[in-house]
Amino acid sequence: MTRIGIIRHGSTPWNKEGRAQGSSDIPLDETGRAEAGKLADRLSTESWDVIYSSNLLRAKQTAEIVGEKVGRQIQLDPRLREAGGGQIEGTTEEERVLKWGKDWRELDLGLEKAESVITRGLSFVEEIVAQHENKKILIVSHGSFIRHLLLELLPNASTEWHLKNTSLTTLFKTGNGWGCELYNCTRHLDGEGVR
Repeated sequence: MTRIGIIRHGSTPWNKEGRAQGSSDIPLDETGRAEAGKLADRLSTESWDVIYSSNLLRAKQTAEIVGEKVGRQIQLDPRLREAGGGQIEGTTEEERVLKWGKDWRELDLGLEKAESVITRGLSFVEEIVAQHENKKILIVSHGSFIRHLLLELLPNASTEWHLKNTSLTTLFKTGNGWGCELYNCTRHLDGEGVR
């Protein structure tokens, strides 16, 4: 059975400041590196065949820390990048309201459309599943990208929680589509995984 472990990158300075990151290339902060290290320790007790990562620095750094512990080389794929944030990248909610008003979400500010994110996400998943049938695949990506992908792969699942930094979500391929074994789990950080 093919399994996919989907990881959201570790924390960054912009996460803490509430800034939209989008395709901006922001590195992990000290906390993010520590979170990735704890996740790597957890995953080193499991068997993973391959690791793919977004080529944005925060995901790549997370994947490198995990890959070193798991003993796998990382393969970068730009299809795993975060949804582009257009003009809102680098801004906080407060700054967006000041600049564009409280209805800023209704304006065309150049954000990447959900359909575009889903198209590239599904293209990636179909390709890697064909290449790595019956393998265990780790993917390191970004919150908005992962949410879009999960809503498409698991249309009937409850995915209401905000994805936490270094959270692990595991999916398995069935004849009828995808099932979810674990969702938004951070037990490596706090000892209490969310299921």
